[in-house]
Amino acid sequence: MKQTLTIILLTCFFIKALAQQTQVVRGTVIDKETAMPLPGVNVKLITDTVHKQSTVTDAYGRFRMENIPLGKQSLRFTFIGYENKITDIIVTSAKEVILTIEMEESTQQLEEAVVTAMQRGELNNEMATVSARTFSVEETERYAGSRGDPARMASNFAGVQGADDSRNDIVVRGNSPLAVVYRLEGIDIPNPNHFAVAGSAGGPVSILNNKVMGNSDFFTGAFPAEYGNSISAVFDIKLRNGNNEKHEFTGQFGFLGTELTAEGPINKQKHSSYLGVYRYSTLSIFKAIGISLGTDAVPQYQDLTFKLNFPGKKNSNFSVFAISGMSGIAIKISEQIKPATDFYGDDDRDQYFNTRMAVVGTSYTKIINEKSLLKFTIATSHEQQKSLHNFVARHLAPDTTWIIDSIYQLQAYRFIMNKIPMAFNINTKINKHHVIKYGFNAEGIYFNFLDSALNYAHTAFRLRWDYRGFGTLIQPYIQWKYKPNDKWTFNTGMHAQYFSVSNSVSLFEPRVGVKYTINNKQSLNFGAGIHSQTQPYYTYFYHLTDSAKQKIYHNRNMDFTKSAHLVLGYDRAFNATTRMKLETYYQHLYNIPVTIRPSAFSMTNMGSGFARFFPDSLQNTGTGTNYGVELTLEKFFNKSFFFLFTASLYDAKYKGSDGIERNTDYNGNYIVNFLSGKEFKIKEKNILAFGLKVTTAGGRRYGYVDTAASNFQRELVWLDEGYNTRQFRPYFRLDFKINYKINAKKVSHEIALDLVNVLNTKNILTLSYSPNPFGTGENFSENYQLGFLPLFYYRIDF
Repeated sequence: MKQTLTIILLTCFFIKALAQQTQVVRGTVIDKETAMPLPGVNVKLITDTVHKQSTVTDAYGRFRMENIPLGKQSLRFTFIGYENKITDIIVTSAKEVILTIEMEESTQQLEEAVVTAMQRGELNNEMATVSARTFSVEETERYAGSRGDPARMASNFAGVQGADDSRNDIVVRGNSPLAVVYRLEGIDIPNPNHFAVAGSAGGPVSILNNKVMGNSDFFTGAFPAEYGNSISAVFDIKLRNGNNEKHEFTGQFGFLGTELTAEGPINKQKHSSYLGVYRYSTLSIFKAIGISLGTDAVPQYQDLTFKLNFPGKKNSNFSVFAISGMSGIAIKISEQIKPATDFYGDDDRDQYFNTRMAVVGTSYTKIINEKSLLKFTIATSHEQQKSLHNFVARHLAPDTTWIIDSIYQLQAYRFIMNKIPMAFNINTKINKHHVIKYGFNAEGIYFNFLDSALNYAHTAFRLRWDYRGFGTLIQPYIQWKYKPNDKWTFNTGMHAQYFSVSNSVSLFEPRVGVKYTINNKQSLNFGAGIHSQTQPYYTYFYHLTDSAKQKIYHNRNMDFTKSAHLVLGYDRAFNATTRMKLETYYQHLYNIPVTIRPSAFSMTNMGSGFARFFPDSLQNTGTGTNYGVELTLEKFFNKSFFFLFTASLYDAKYKGSDGIERNTDYNGNYIVNFLSGKEFKIKEKNILAFGLKVTTAGGRRYGYVDTAASNFQRELVWLDEGYNTRQFRPYFRLDFKINYKINAKKVSHEIALDLVNVLNTKNILTLSYSPNPFGTGENFSENYQLGFLPLFYYRIDF
């Protein structure tokens, strides 16, 4: 009887918990250019036609709406003299929805501006006109196969693709992944990935966490003048503010990490807030509690991101933010008993690799007057890579087991860079037609590089890096937005750049963007610009030793790599949620470092994988050409369904110092993505969602192996003749995602399974040097991309 009563009570409690719930939606509406609060803005919930809720912003631009139904909702913001705006939100039972809405002043004196469907996917940066799209966390976290990684999410955009399934390097329009710059809260940051190799922009696991990200911008070319030191792409990341009225928490356990997110008010009266997320490697937890993973080479990593926000008096705001991560792995082949054909890493050494990255900064914004906004950000950053390789001399016993003869140090390095980055700008809206933004970005950089290795004969150590010094990178800019009417928008600007290490100067980098709005559904866009970028910093200090044993930094005078962009685009909105975007582009690259001696080498092919580059004597005489056409067909998430189709046809060529035009390493010629998702309501409040992704792309380029040189150096060496004239078979991958969300009273649960490469397709990545321990056959093997990988997570919000 007691058991029956208990079951009845629990059932009643569960039914009550799953009863229809509602949530609070609130936020602030500001002017897009000046960040001035806009009082009197009408806010209307347009998806709930029964209750027809609406409100008006107060004197501080704030609004609050209660009893909003759970699920996908849309809000319309209208204000006389401003263009109307529609924003889509996802409402859950556990967390309040907090918005910052930016509205743009209309150039026409209208009682109420026309709502345009083109506003879906609108960019944060009002100076961008082409080759840019907003990175919406709410939209992109639905992408199957993305693993919660912002870089992998961005690889689904037109003109963007991954370089390696095991890493999140991204190739934009055939350019090296090195050309991608990450910016956080207005300053450039070090590579935000675990196990990041010096001079790269990617890694296996991202330190960035989408749970604390706000809507950000991703640029693929011809970006505005405020962005520099990149010839390809910029990922401009914003951190959102925490809830300043209510404490909220998220716990998540999954294959890629166990994490906790917390946010809430610091002082409710002053509207200050905190937001933070900490993650620890789940595999490390398994190993620590004694669960066997089949290998001791378990990647260990942890990361932390937080933001503290303090609104001040007289329209000012002060915030403190940080992002940090540390990682390490030990790959011990000395513990190998029998020869392995699929061992991860080089098969003749034990490897120990550790990385650290941290950025801590503060940002101050001040509305000077109703027309001008000032922002200043200063931070300190640290990045470090440490590696130790011990050579394992061994031979095979008659029973084909390994016998260790000796273990001795083969090479070790420690690369450290400490920076003090800062950014300052003033945004002034002279009137509704003219907006001027000017400022600068600057970095003071301390270098500490040390590296030594045994020679090929293993008879003596050679010092390859030994440098400690300081350098500066300074980037001033000015840009002007002119909007004579609601049809035409002109964005022009000038960027300059100076790097003290090489004494490189680029004074004249003009940027221009033009947008012509044909009607409320169509627009034409044009962009052009000159861009420049430093080389990977460690390459400036690789040294030779002369007869007097003096260090010669023979590449310290390398100049910027430069690029000229031309882009023409057409946008078409079919309705409020579906659009098409077509862009064609041409990019000329010059000043690319190539070897002085005639060869096929070019720095444009560097930047992916886990290997560093050991530069020969280089000069800035290389060139390259990228051109192509890109199509995006997208239905934003609406009525429980979304899809994204992107297709890119492109060609990427370069010339080394031998003057021969070749395919770049990243010239696959085409890439096609199709993503789709569908949600089903269960019992009116719970959600069952499915996601699908299909990707196909041209195979990686390769050439012919120099067998003698490869055997001598014990690593793969390519012949110049025929380099990149061959191509692996096309890449294909199918991903599938399923998740179920339960909206209980004040708590939501989510269980998800992300199935990467469902068909276990064997996509070839590259060839590698792999000497056969039995002394038969070739000493080369094919390396494959990631096979079938099932990833799971459980998430609770409360």
